[in-house]
Amino acid sequence: MKQLCLILILISLWACSEKNNIFGYVDEMPIIYPDYVDVTIPCNIAPLNFSVQYGGQPVMALFKSENSKLQVKASNGEFHIPAKNWKELLSDAVGKSIEITIARKEKGGWIAYKPFLMHVANDPVDKYMAYRLIEPGYSLWNQMGIYQRDLESFEENAIYENKITNYNCVNCHSFCMQDPDRMIFHMRAKMEGTVFIDRKKVELLDTKTDQTISALVYPFWHPSGRYISFSVNKTTQQIHPTQRTEVYDMASDVVVYDVEKHTILSSPAIFSDKSFETFPTFSPDGQKLYYCSAPAILVPDSIRKLKYSLCSISFNPESGIFGSKVDTLICASIEGKSVSFPRISPDGRFLLCTLSDYGTFPIWHKDADLYMVDLLTGIRYYPEAANSDDTDSYHSWSSNSRWVVFSSRRLDGLYTRPFLVYVKPDGSLAKPFLLPQKNTNYYNLLLKSYNIPEFIKGKARNHSIEIRRKVEQGKIPVHFKLSETDK
Repeated sequence: MKQLCLILILISLWACSEKNNIFGYVDEMPIIYPDYVDVTIPCNIAPLNFSVQYGGQPVMALFKSENSKLQVKASNGEFHIPAKNWKELLSDAVGKSIEITIARKEKGGWIAYKPFLMHVANDPVDKYMAYRLIEPGYSLWNQMGIYQRDLESFEENAIYENKITNYNCVNCHSFCMQDPDRMIFHMRAKMEGTVFIDRKKVELLDTKTDQTISALVYPFWHPSGRYISFSVNKTTQQIHPTQRTEVYDMASDVVVYDVEKHTILSSPAIFSDKSFETFPTFSPDGQKLYYCSAPAILVPDSIRKLKYSLCSISFNPESGIFGSKVDTLICASIEGKSVSFPRISPDGRFLLCTLSDYGTFPIWHKDADLYMVDLLTGIRYYPEAANSDDTDSYHSWSSNSRWVVFSSRRLDGLYTRPFLVYVKPDGSLAKPFLLPQKNTNYYNLLLKSYNIPEFIKGKARNHSIEIRRKVEQGKIPVHFKLSETDK
């Protein structure tokens, strides 16, 4: 009965423009790219354009929500959904679904495939996403930049491009609570320094001190904006026999930068030659600092024994003093896994991290998967719907705690691409979907990886001219202070 109704709908929509239509129905799903079948999407996302290939035959699609219908004819197998009609479909389907039926034309008429659904969540996603675009080698570069994409359209703009600073490396961008006006990133090699942006204030910092092994590296802001946690790392990378690159630390510590006093703070608990500490992140209430820690070992000789635990220590934002006790949430020696990239949802409920078999930076490890910790119940699990057989690694949360964007190499095993996934209130994840593009062949032609995708709530300003001026004026030095410990 349902099949008959679908055929009648197709006839009513298409018969007026096509003569001698003879309809049939195929009991199989169409093959589309990207795979948007049965995904959950935000109620404010750009059109999910996709393509089908059926030997050059004409192809059409019917989009149907409760009160809206849209017919789209493919061009060379590509469906470009009109933005205005797409918004109407989304608005009508909030909390429900859009049904899509695809049909191809053959000699006898149109043949319809089984319909599929796109579920439209009640929860919107932050309007923008920031990311770096870089060649996947990570050793050599030329043109490089940090960009932002309007997720409600296909508009992309540069936040910073390295052509204004002699094509140096730019990396590790981070925003305070998804605020586009509070940002930091590093410049390496030529004209090196850490760029600090707090609304109209722009500073270029010299963050290497005599007491730290490197300049500041992996960042995460305190929710107050007063502090930024960082790791300092002596990092290297080598060609690997079974994967393209192995990135690891020969030493690392965790510190906290006081943006008002230009001072780096740390504690013996997170600043020790006996351990490698890295990837710090503050809790949303600002009272706790999470990080990854592993016993110091000889690398690369023993790299497969390098496994990081997930730890935390209290932090007093009023005094800038750390606690004396370190808690371990995921113990590597028990789990037999290594933890990277811990990130906590803004509502404080869930911690999402990456688990791999070993190592510091599993961006080329096919065994790297997302792993969820319910901080309220203590339950831990792999969100199987989101993981793949290839690398699933860096991730960040939306401001409303309902969406995660993560990097994955699942498409071709070479380039990282951004996937969005809906997080239900109970912590379960829906089927993720590839960030939509206007041209459905976009990712096949893009020879760069998406690096560090981060949601932001609005459009970030481009401060390139001011940053170049700061380079000419000179860097502001920072100072190191080993903090006292709360008793």
